[in-house]
Amino acid sequence: MELIPEMNGSNSENTSFNNINTNTTTTTVSAATSSSPSSSATPSRYENQKRRDWNTFGQYLKNHRPPLSLSRCSGAHVLEFLRYLDQFGKTKVHTPICSFYGHPNPPAPCPCPLRQAWGSLDALIGRLRAAFEENGGKPEANPFGARAVRLYLREVRDLQSKARGISYEKKKRKRPPQQQIQALPPPSGAT
Repeated sequence: MELIPEMNGSNSENTSFNNINTNTTTTTVSAATSSSPSSSATPSRYENQKRRDWNTFGQYLKNHRPPLSLSRCSGAHVLEFLRYLDQFGKTKVHTPICSFYGHPNPPAPCPCPLRQAWGSLDALIGRLRAAFEENGGKPEANPFGARAVRLYLREVRDLQSKARGISYEKKKRKRPPQQQIQALPPPSGAT
């Protein structure tokens, strides 16, 4: 499932943004294939999606007016990108004045806007955050981990939760069942 559409009709693979620290990427890939002979040469679905998301964000920065370099990108630019993506969303988010506000499955159509789902945005930020560091960015300078981005995602989650009547409670981790230590019977020869 492709979250982000291709922008500007150009091939996002050929951006100068894509060339940031390619030596690290090459080294990582070759190290991964040489260290475990059983691993396949084709990247996982997650890795492919992360690369596409990274290239799309790079395209967004390139098309930004004025064009932005990654080093000048801040949390505010990431928020601008997320708001831009809303126009391609497929999730109906009811407004408080809508008669279906709070109903997960409304019985009729309404004029409320389509937006990106919170879960999709959250996953996207996670992939971009990882891609930033894999492409040479320092974790402390990662714009995808900015406080403003975290607050925005929380706000979107709460708004969509209320608008659609769906709870986005954090899933509790299942703990592995603890093995009960059974008392061993005393040795048969002991008194």
